[in-house]
Amino acid sequence: MAQSPDIDEPTREYPLALEEGAAPPAPAPTLEEQEAPRRIGGFARVLIFTGVVFALIVASCLGLRAVNVLPSFDNPFADKTTDRSQPVLLQSMRDLSRYVAADGTFQVIVDLQENKENVPDFLINQRTLFVGSGTVEEYVDFAQLSDKALTVDEANKKITITLPAPQQGQAALDMQKSYVVAEERGLLNRIGDAFKSDINQQQRVYQLAQQRITEAANSSGLDQRAQVNTEKMLQSLFARLGYTTVTVSFDKP
Repeated sequence: MAQSPDIDEPTREYPLALEEGAAPPAPAPTLEEQEAPRRIGGFARVLIFTGVVFALIVASCLGLRAVNVLPSFDNPFADKTTDRSQPVLLQSMRDLSRYVAADGTFQVIVDLQENKENVPDFLINQRTLFVGSGTVEEYVDFAQLSDKALTVDEANKKITITLPAPQQGQAALDMQKSYVVAEERGLLNRIGDAFKSDINQQQRVYQLAQQRITEAANSSGLDQRAQVNTEKMLQSLFARLGYTTVTVSFDKP
């Protein structure tokens, strides 16, 4: 049946009035909103494709490296040590006629402190706790033998030899076994260290450690041990030469 021309149909420009209490219809999506999912989907596909290609390239390089087709690549940030030391200069050379008969290894703890009287330690103070390990040698110098030091009796295969008393060398610190335990510096000392380092302090610690070790070796009985070892060495040597009686004596130090 034909509608009455007096009744108007709703159009997009004039939609029907909403009933009371009804929710308004959702607005139609714009063109940009419709294109956004397409752009996001395209970017994701490009990203996935790039990742797959990169993974294939890395896998190919590792495979070629495994079969020694590609050369190895060093770490560009690896540690590098450059030795610019100068050639060794020979300062002196001497002939030695020493027989080292015994040596001893000693360890000493040096606690050296230098401060100022009537000045608090937190201002001026230099204290070093050092563990020093060193070796002392006891030797017999055969260059000091006199003309009458050796008496030989070929008929009875008897020999008598008089040697100089064993001598003790200076203590030699083993820097691989020596180390600084702790250091204390006053406020003014730390400020001074920022401008120059006190090498003399370290040298004094080393010298004191050598002195203490040398003094300890003097009373350790190392000289008696050197006499016994020297006597055994000479008796064995002359016994192989056919002498049955070998007497070894030492001069008084």
